[in-house]
Amino acid sequence: MIGDFFGDESWIYPIIMFGAAALAYLIVRFLGVPLLYRGIMRTRSQWDDLFVKRGAFKLIALFAPAVVLYIGVAHYPEFLDLGRRIILAFIFAVLMLLLVRLLSVSLDIYQLYPISKERPIKGYIQLAKLVIYLLGAIVVISTLLDRSPWGMLGGLGAVTAILLLVFRETILSFIAGIQLVSNDLVRKGDWIELPQYGADGDVVDMALHTVKVRNWDNTYVTIPTYKIIESSFKNWRGMSESGGRRIKRSLLIDQTSVRFCDEEMLARFENFKRLAPYIQTKKKELAEANAGLDTEKTLQLPLNRRSLTNLGTFRAYCQAYIEESEYFRNDMTMMVRQLAPSPEGLPFEIYVFSNDINWVNYEGIQADLFDHLLAVLPFFELRVFQNPTGSDFQTLSGPRSTPMGESSL
Repeated sequence: MIGDFFGDESWIYPIIMFGAAALAYLIVRFLGVPLLYRGIMRTRSQWDDLFVKRGAFKLIALFAPAVVLYIGVAHYPEFLDLGRRIILAFIFAVLMLLLVRLLSVSLDIYQLYPISKERPIKGYIQLAKLVIYLLGAIVVISTLLDRSPWGMLGGLGAVTAILLLVFRETILSFIAGIQLVSNDLVRKGDWIELPQYGADGDVVDMALHTVKVRNWDNTYVTIPTYKIIESSFKNWRGMSESGGRRIKRSLLIDQTSVRFCDEEMLARFENFKRLAPYIQTKKKELAEANAGLDTEKTLQLPLNRRSLTNLGTFRAYCQAYIEESEYFRNDMTMMVRQLAPSPEGLPFEIYVFSNDINWVNYEGIQADLFDHLLAVLPFFELRVFQNPTGSDFQTLSGPRSTPMGESSL
């Protein structure tokens, strides 16, 4: 009766078969998968949430229509071999995509733990994905051609040189990634500097082929992984882990302002709270050292006796100031020193470590330190060297007349 009603019924079975395949997909995709999602949402584990995020279960729904078609194609013996090979190739392709997503899920799970910052594995995961894509493509093609995949793998030996050329950067990056991780040279979150590539900021991503750096101006630089091994770079992790950030800056002292301290200066310095112990100790030392001088005339000349200088006393004041401050690390180097004189003056360097490594706070501590030292320099009758400016030349040339006829300096 159906044949009488529809005429030739050869087209009915394909419609039923493809309709059943579509129905199987819709049931699994829009009924089974949502029910599975609801069950997952009730659990406390984060792992299953990552499977949902990556859409792994959505791919599983594609197996349902493939199974229906694989069974249904048996109705057509003349197309059985070709049809099942096409369906098997489709199943292998879906399986390949599923494995790739499972690798992504495994990476997401690994990144939930602190060790992921010390031992990133994103490069290894990407390499594993590349291998899966390559092997999956071979299996799919060999299934469609009805040939053994081992034969195709054997044929790859003939094009090894071409593959090495094509995947040269991949191979180099993979080896470099192993060196970076095994030697703990770079971690995600490290502050690194590579001036030759314009990189100066935090490492935000470490992939197979590239390392991504976010600079302090919020620009991004991507550097080939193997280039980091080839080049020299600076990693600031040691500073971050130590908890102390170095301050190494100099004041340029006008060398003509350096002089011996007389009694009046010493009496004034003794009133400085931070210098009082130093002055009292030095007075005793100088009195003992100069006790052997026999004539008063000899003692009148500072160069004939041990004497303090205003610069040396200022150095003692700076040392006492940084040792007293709560903003510097006492367990790290705290040094005030002179460098070699230069045409720009005598470099007077402060070498200390702040106890706050935050960039903004660090700059504030450094600025406060040198604000204070610049302000106290006149108390020691010292001057800062700087090149003469326009106002300096105007002062030397004397008063000048203004447009109103008044004299002005």
